[in-house]
Amino acid sequence: MTDQKPAQPQPKPPVVARRDGASGILYVGIDLGTSHTAISASNGTRAVFDSIVGYPKDVVSRKLLKKEVLYGQEALANRLALRMYRPLERGAIKFSDDPAGATPEDVDGNLEAAKALVRRAVELAGPKPGELVYGVVGCPAQASIRNKQTIIEIARESLDSVVICSEPFSVAYGLEKLTDCLVIDIGAGTTDLCRMKGAMPDEDDQITLPIAGDFLDGELMKLFKERCPNAAFTINMVKSIKEKHSFVTESAEPVVVTFPVAGKPVNFDVTAEIRKGLRKIIPPICEAIDKLVATFDPEFQARIRNNVLLAGGGSQIHGLDRALEEALDDFGGGKVTLVEEPVYAGANGALKIAYDMPLETWEQLR
Repeated sequence: MTDQKPAQPQPKPPVVARRDGASGILYVGIDLGTSHTAISASNGTRAVFDSIVGYPKDVVSRKLLKKEVLYGQEALANRLALRMYRPLERGAIKFSDDPAGATPEDVDGNLEAAKALVRRAVELAGPKPGELVYGVVGCPAQASIRNKQTIIEIARESLDSVVICSEPFSVAYGLEKLTDCLVIDIGAGTTDLCRMKGAMPDEDDQITLPIAGDFLDGELMKLFKERCPNAAFTINMVKSIKEKHSFVTESAEPVVVTFPVAGKPVNFDVTAEIRKGLRKIIPPICEAIDKLVATFDPEFQARIRNNVLLAGGGSQIHGLDRALEEALDDFGGGKVTLVEEPVYAGANGALKIAYDMPLETWEQLR
């Protein structure tokens, strides 16, 4: 048998083909994140899963797994038998803005995987037969026009109509914080900030930082290598440790992890490394807050400075809200509040926008 290059995943038949609106409209809010995808639907369904897609490598893995595509933790658990895709990077679909250096297989594979994420989210929402699906999809605050158009294209298979909105704006909208506040949404690929002024935010009202969860994973990886010489570990292992033990406070319970060294398990205390690595997100956020405050109407600067909302998966770092407040003392002070349900805040807000959007504002996909 000669070796053959694995075939690239082929799109499934569009699941919207049978929808005619006879059962009404299902509204959904989707937070299409670099690390996690969350969906909130008007039928009360909510779900979140890792933004990872895997396709069987060959006939053996297909026979073993009995599936054409796997998602999230199931894909990670079987990754040795899969061609893996994490199709979002820094809040954008990989290679959608700049395909330079990527092969056509890379570009097409990540695009198809992004379509699969939206398809999976809609499947989890459970639309009724014949029910139209209208969705609001969140994207980074300063996403390019090209990337927004790509998001619309990948939604075409699974949604009947779509609106693209800024992720921090959707958080604020869901909380009905439409004025006199500043929202920080910390994801894996980007940290997005948006000041709310009682109207749709302009470009000057928003800042996107590339310093977020993935950046912190890389910093921890470097610190762990210094602390744990000769130990073997992967970025996925580092990410799991971060998600379980993350903190930025001065005092914390010791964090002891086990890594193999020459095949033997060895314990390492990485408490100091976690604190040092995760605190690197604080200065750039404070500088961005200061910029958005300083360029705002001076009569309203104190209001937004003292009404900062912290959301997104990265907001769950223990003590981050208080640490930001302490750091903001060097910039004139501020009050930071952690939102409820930070993982779902973006999707919940997108769903609320979907309820309120006039029909003529939707981008018709079919």
